[in-house]
Amino acid sequence: MLALLAAGVALALAAGAQDGPAPGSRFVCTTLPPEAARAGCPLPAAPMQGGAPSPEEELRAAVLQLRETVVQQKETLGAQREAIRELTGKLARCEGLAGGKAPGQAAPGKDTMGDLPRDPGHVVEQLSRSLQTLKDRLESLEHQLRGNVSTSALPGDFRDVLQRRLGDLERQLLRKVAELEDEKSLLHNETSAHRQKTESALNALLERVTELERGNSAFKSPDAFKVSLPLRTNYLYGKVKKTLPELYAFTICLWLRSSASPGIGTPFSYAVPGQANEIVLIEWGNNPIELLINDKVAQLPLFVSDGKWHHICVTWTTRDGMWEAFQDGEKLGTGENLAPWHPIKPRGVLILGQEQDTVGGRFDATQAFVGELSQLNIWDRVLRAQEIANIANCSTNMPGNVIPWVDNNVDVFGGAAKWPVETCEERLLDL
Repeated sequence: MLALLAAGVALALAAGAQDGPAPGSRFVCTTLPPEAARAGCPLPAAPMQGGAPSPEEELRAAVLQLRETVVQQKETLGAQREAIRELTGKLARCEGLAGGKAPGQAAPGKDTMGDLPRDPGHVVEQLSRSLQTLKDRLESLEHQLRGNVSTSALPGDFRDVLQRRLGDLERQLLRKVAELEDEKSLLHNETSAHRQKTESALNALLERVTELERGNSAFKSPDAFKVSLPLRTNYLYGKVKKTLPELYAFTICLWLRSSASPGIGTPFSYAVPGQANEIVLIEWGNNPIELLINDKVAQLPLFVSDGKWHHICVTWTTRDGMWEAFQDGEKLGTGENLAPWHPIKPRGVLILGQEQDTVGGRFDATQAFVGELSQLNIWDRVLRAQEIANIANCSTNMPGNVIPWVDNNVDVFGGAAKWPVETCEERLLDL
């Protein structure tokens, strides 16, 4: 083909070397033999006309460009062929290793890497098919290797690791369950103990309320109760809510029962600011019963520590400080000059069962009354002897006009209690 191109170029140059062609003349192209093309035809240089390239130069440039293109395609095809041979060799070795063949053993099948055609279109198509074939073979090899690894290499080790992990998790779960069971047991025990303690406290309260309700419901009238002070302490006592007005005379009567020794203690005491012993009835130690008014003392000829019910009355008037003492309706003593011309101060505190060192407090356990008290009434005058006798023998019921004995006027503290009292007739039988 190159020889024919050279012959054509020589003819064109020979025709162009002549002087301008005659009008109406034509060119005649004659094929030269290859020998003439190889020997070469000297072509004279054509003069440049107007600076434009001549047909000879254009043809020569085209020939050179075609020659360079052919050389480049040859080099590209050679390089691609070498790369394909190298990839084919590597793929064959990989397939041999994966299939258990010797490294030098070739894979059977048709050789797809033969001589490539010279047409560039066919070359590109053939290269595409070869590359797709290589890609498919590589993917097949990857799947094969992955399958071999997943079915032969991993399961044993993975199963051991998985079993160990599951064993650890199971032990942790059992340990946590045991801890939860222990906490549940402790919580149940604590709850049971707390519930039992609460139930015991509630039962005690219910019993106490029942006793109080039974006691209050048993009162036949508002004055049919007694205050019980069973222990010699400084915290058991009763308190009369109502206070005294200013008094120039009084009569105080009460029923009491005590067997305390030595001395029954203090059945009642009345204290005002500045004078803790405004009115006090006390039997302390081996001393006789004493009546204190404004801290002045009169000893009374009374004897009541035999454990029986006794009716006690004391009267006093500020004129000459005259006093009288009655036991079970009988006058046993009288006297004068007990805090004469001293009026009893008002707005004090009247306490049952304790002697006050300050107003309403500072009790001394050695002076506390031990026993039962009832029907403490106070009048603002001196009762006649017959009136006192009638009260003592239950022939009359005359409440005090200053302090009457009624349930809602007496509070108890520290364990002191209010109970139904025996009838007046029953108390008389106890004498």
